[in-house]
Amino acid sequence: MKSLRVIVRRHGGSEVLETVEDEAPEPGRGEVRVRVLVAGVSFADLLMREGLHPEKTPLPFTPGWDIVGVVDRVGVDTSQALVGRMMAALPIHGGYAQYICLPESELTPVPDGVDRAEAVSLVLNYITAYQMMHRTVHVAPGQRGLIHGAAGGVGTAVLRLGRLAGLVMYGTASQATHQIVSDLGATPIDYQKADFVEEIRRLTGEGVDVVFDGVGEANVWRSFQALRPGGRVIVYGFTSFLKQGQLAGGLRYRFRGIVRPAWYALRALLAPGRRRILPYSIQNLKRWKPAWFREDLSALLDLLRDGKIKPMVAERIPLSEARRAHELLGQGSVRGKLVLVCNSPERGL
Repeated sequence: MKSLRVIVRRHGGSEVLETVEDEAPEPGRGEVRVRVLVAGVSFADLLMREGLHPEKTPLPFTPGWDIVGVVDRVGVDTSQALVGRMMAALPIHGGYAQYICLPESELTPVPDGVDRAEAVSLVLNYITAYQMMHRTVHVAPGQRGLIHGAAGGVGTAVLRLGRLAGLVMYGTASQATHQIVSDLGATPIDYQKADFVEEIRRLTGEGVDVVFDGVGEANVWRSFQALRPGGRVIVYGFTSFLKQGQLAGGLRYRFRGIVRPAWYALRALLAPGRRRILPYSIQNLKRWKPAWFREDLSALLDLLRDGKIKPMVAERIPLSEARRAHELLGQGSVRGKLVLVCNSPERGL
């Protein structure tokens, strides 16, 4: 059986994404084959395409961190009862494909009746937001939080979950997206026209309890300056690599992106006020505590099923247009989650 997938043979811009047709993979012992319905498009995909992400994947590879699909075949030592079940997974790579084989332990059941694009938005974006809030800093009702890139995929996830957790929230965003940030319960700050540290001091008096920083580099230390005593900056991304809609590559950026936050974290230990800078990595935490990932994703899927959260889906794009999806995300103007549609939901169900 033939299957479409996207591959990267060399690092570079969106032009290196190729759509190829080859034989669908067969599951090995302990594996299942998933017919991918939707795959998420993330900034991590762009960084891996450029060879800039700390998560290294040998060339050639198929991008795609997060998927939702239906089990259509099982390997030896795997339950036949899984066939036909809707599942979510975080394979880290391989998601931009019509079929993928994964260990059974990697799968989390998706409740009936939920929107597939909304479900896949939980696997990377919402897990990141949830674990930063409840595994890394343990936020409490009434605390104040600053969210950078508040209208983006992870940003909107933090806003929705922060509202459920009772956070008082402030979000940096462009003027054009302020209404989105306001509608999700946060006070917007125009980072293009105002100094967010000064704005936070003006709005709160002493600063915030937690900052969610997916920008990286020098922004991390600015975030640190927005903290109240005892506050925490959670560093989880590198969108500072975006320069005028393009990823700025090269060893210099890779070095700065990793070393600068680490240096700031050390500086924070010497600063007064018991403030700290903490890293968060979804893949590292998943490998260290796999049970947490499954538990947290199940909890989020239940919230989705019960209508307590509703992820913002920016656009649903055919798998064959993965290059366009990367270009849109690289421009830095996407609101919510971009999703690739890999297979028709009806076929084979």
